[in-house]
Parts: sequence; structure tokens; C-alpha cells
Amino acid sequence: MFAISKLSPLLLSLVLLTPIVRAQSLSEAEVKNLLVRIAERRASSPDVRADFQEQKTMHLLNKPIVSSGKIWFHAPNKFRREITGNSPSVTVSNGRDLWIYYPNFKSAEHYSLGKRSPVDAAIAAINTALNLENVENTFQISGAKIDNAYDLQLLPRSASMKRMFQKFDLRLNNDLVAERTEMTQPNGDHIVTTYSNQTRAAIPALTFEFTPAGGTEVTNPLGR
Repeated sequence: MFAISKLSPLLLSLVLLTPIVRAQSLSEAEVKNLLVRIAERRASSPDVRADFQEQKTMHLLNKPIVSSGKIWFHAPNKFRREITGNSPSVTVSNGRDLWIYYPNFKSAEHYSLGKRSPVDAAIAAINTALNLENVENTFQISGAKIDNAYDLQLLPRSASMKRMFQKFDLRLNNDLVAERTEMTQPNGDHIVTTYSNQTRAAIPALTFEFTPAGGTEVTNPLGR
């Protein structure tokens, strides 16, 4: 049985929130206008890369898990996430396949997307957070403007999303790129991710492809 918790680092690393404090609330029309601007910006510059730092507090652990690394994203559904440090990992999706590679163990997990599996729900959540395409179909959205930043609070509509998230809020900078996310899962786990050095420079297509090196043990956890 595939464990949703296995993908949590994935989901939680690429989604963005911060509390709304002393902010100017956005009307429904203003939220819609902001989403249109985000879509236009995404269409003109589909690539985003950034450094990230993440702290995950789990109800079963006494201390939070802290990690950092880099992330690359190409709209609408390609991404790469590299965690550095003592427990490195590389997560890559080209929109058709998802790979999670663990260099220390020379092992990789492979998942085929589009099979209506829990993996697809996880990837849909990531893409929604990074891409915000058709986000209104999946989430109830409210927002506020703080200085030159925007805070969006997303509450899931669908049952599949509600199993992944209780809520998450997105903070976008003036260039409409994510700055921070704070996410709460139904089991009480809590993840805060901050992003820095964001850029919309073009990303080579091979960034989103992964081929296991010789000697890598490859598994298919879903048996597909």
C-alpha cells in the first residue's frame, strides 16, 4: 500500500503560506484579477528556480526536520527538487514520470503519472501551488495585500485535496513568485518553506529528465 506520507516532503516543499497580519483584504474581484495577472506572468515566463529552506514539524517526532536545497519548475507540470545535506535526495518529474533518487543509498523510486493514484493527487497539489492554473476549481481562495507582497489562503474543495491538506497559504512577492509557505496537514503535521534567490531565467529541458546511473537499485512502489 502506497503511503501518502512518503510524498509529504514533496508536497510541502513546493507549496507556500504565511499568516495574514495587518493586511489590506482583497475583494473577490481583486483576487480574480490577481489570478489573471499570475496566469499572464506564467505564460510569458514559464520557468522559475529558487533556493529553499524547509522546517517540518511532525506529531510523531519531538524535533522538527530541517532541510534545504534548490527547486526548478516549468509550467504547467515539470519540476525538480534537490535536497542537500546529510540526507540528500533528488525528486524529478517531467509530467509523465516521477523519480525520487537517494544518492547515499544509490536507490531510486519510479512512479508513472496519470494512473489516478495517490501520486497523481500529490503532483496535482504541487502543480497547483507552483502554477496556480485553474486553482479556483480546486480551492476556495481569499487574499490580502501587504506592502508589495500578496497572501493567498487556499482551502481545498475536493476530497482528494482535503486528504493532503487541511489548508495552506501562499505568499507571493511583487514579481508573483513564491516567497514562503506554511502548510497544515489533516494529521497535524506542519511545514514551513521559505524561498530565496528566485529567478525566471530559462531552464534547460534536460533538468526535468532523470536516468538512473548504472548500479542504481530501482523500485516501483505502486507496482506499475
